[in-house]
Amino acid sequence: MAPSLLSADFAALGREIERVAPEADWLHLDVMDGHFVPNLTIGPPVVAAIRRRSELYLDCHLMMTNPGDYLEAFRRAGADSCTVHVEVGGTSELLDALRECQLGVGLALNPETPFEAVDPWLERIDLLLVMTVRPGFGGQSFMAEVLPKIEAASRAIAERRLPVVVEVDGGIDATTAGRVAAAGARMLVAGSAIFGADDPAAAAAAIRRAADREAA
Repeated sequence: MAPSLLSADFAALGREIERVAPEADWLHLDVMDGHFVPNLTIGPPVVAAIRRRSELYLDCHLMMTNPGDYLEAFRRAGADSCTVHVEVGGTSELLDALRECQLGVGLALNPETPFEAVDPWLERIDLLLVMTVRPGFGGQSFMAEVLPKIEAASRAIAERRLPVVVEVDGGIDATTAGRVAAAGARMLVAGSAIFGADDPAAAAAAIRRAADREAA
């Protein structure tokens, strides 16, 4: 379970992290540059502030046109992994740079991008992030048409016996969690379904239970 701080109260991030920490395995940090996606969010200084408040694994999703320019800054800030998008190009160089920075290596693909775009890179990554909404804004509806792509990715990873975590982000709640888990997802990112609830930890626990019931 990776609660997405994009939906948290940015004026009280420390409190929000404490509220969700009992049910969080990772914290998911959405970094948007206003260019690759039409929104702006956080950068390394905020990641550093979060690191000072939490020992949880910091999973940074870089929705950026030039993520390679910032990998070292995110490492210094305390990020554990960074995920870059296959759509920005230069994938081989970015994966090498992530390894050189000793960061967990993540690769993401948008809903309209076919699985074949990331298939050649599976042996070189630790995490595959499959977007089930179009990146850039929280609170969007889950796109069920992406489920076959999650299944294809999970099947390929299992057949090659690769230690790659399949992560899914977008519209995840207690209703959709079982569907992505059944398709093979093993790390679920949820934002508004958690931080929009009166009890974020209870909401995260409900999502986890729904996923566990259906996990393939």
